[in-house]
Amino acid sequence: MTRSVSQTEQYEKCGHQFFLRRVEGVIPRPAAWSHQGTAFHSACEVYERGGRQLSAGDVVDLFSTEYSEAVNGALEQEPDLDHWMTAGPDGASDIEARYVLGQQQAAGYVSWAKAHGPELWKAPDGTPGIELHLTADIAGIKVQGYIDQLVAEPDGSVRIRDLKTGTTKSKFQLQTYAVLVRKALGLKVAVGDWYQAKKNGLTRPLDLSGVTEEEVGAKYVEIDQGVKRADFPAKPGFNCRFCDVSYACSFRRR
Repeated sequence: MTRSVSQTEQYEKCGHQFFLRRVEGVIPRPAAWSHQGTAFHSACEVYERGGRQLSAGDVVDLFSTEYSEAVNGALEQEPDLDHWMTAGPDGASDIEARYVLGQQQAAGYVSWAKAHGPELWKAPDGTPGIELHLTADIAGIKVQGYIDQLVAEPDGSVRIRDLKTGTTKSKFQLQTYAVLVRKALGLKVAVGDWYQAKKNGLTRPLDLSGVTEEEVGAKYVEIDQGVKRADFPAKPGFNCRFCDVSYACSFRRR
């Protein structure tokens, strides 16, 4: 079984949520913010792979098309907007608001990239460091990750960059990616950061120079052993209101 950051963080947050989603196969409630993030990443990827030649309008159109298709597909599966997760007053308003917000963020990324011109790392065969799928053995556990961007640093190392449309940031994610890059690509990693679309800029860099395989691997060993023991402890509380499978949970707090 291949493990990932999302699996590990979900298990730590609530083992029963992990069980419902990944063992029982409970279908999560849809959320417009998820489609917004996916469409934003896709638009930025096309822009970067094209050498930043597309206009802001073109990138906005890419976002708009993918977001609309994703939302319409989700509506076919779940037409009841009351069942959608939302950060707004209702599902319909949230879908519309994130369409506009995503367009603004897509245009903002183009403006930021043109102004700051970060140089993305390229593999010897010319493959750019964009949406890289890496897999490596970490402390005896097979771990995979999708890295948004690898940025070339002047000293020959690479900087791990994660693109965020929201505010949630995971240090463990960047730490895992640092180990994956070192093991899978043999590259030096000293720092990582987040591009925050809401602020149209970068966070302060996170020092990754001292992150070890043993430190990161300990969490993957813990989740792997817990799942194999069928140990899925429920942690009802504040996070229940943000759980996308809470409707199927007997432990949830309202």
